[in-house]
Amino acid sequence: MANLLDLPTNLPVPENDGKTDHLVGMKLADVELTSTQGKRLNIGQISGKLVIYCYPRTGKPGVALPEGWDKIPGARGCTPQSCSFRDRYNELKQLGAELFGLSTQSTEYQQEMAERLHLPFEVLSDDEFKFSKAMKLPLFEVERMQLIKRITMIAIDGVIVTVHYPVFPSDSDAVWVVDWLHNN
Repeated sequence: MANLLDLPTNLPVPENDGKTDHLVGMKLADVELTSTQGKRLNIGQISGKLVIYCYPRTGKPGVALPEGWDKIPGARGCTPQSCSFRDRYNELKQLGAELFGLSTQSTEYQQEMAERLHLPFEVLSDDEFKFSKAMKLPLFEVERMQLIKRITMIAIDGVIVTVHYPVFPSDSDAVWVVDWLHNN
């Protein structure tokens, strides 16, 4: 079984395919999603600075990763990415930003992960693809699962002002967000 906290050194680097170029200046979709705290949230209605990091899927201890997972550019690293945001969460709050993770995994699956990783922020389930489709987020398929490519959006008063895509390595994302917030 793979150690979900470590990133292998030979992962393929994702390339920018231009599938997020439309996002800057776009309003966040007006849809409700369920959070790991059992709330229904509409992130399109949240004012202020908002960071949303989208990821394909976190692994679960004792459960094999999808076949060929480490060969898919940008797929591996959801757990290290979430842990890096956990570790920088207080700094993000001090910078005035609200943080959410988002994937197409079920709320129940995400709740186990959030508890196991001691995440101090909510993770949102887009298991019905309402947000992904409305925002035209880049997806990929593995083992008959549609998953979001790793992307981070920063929005102010519901409008996306910058996008980090492709995110690589995944555990560098929180540093990128903190640097952007410090400088803008």
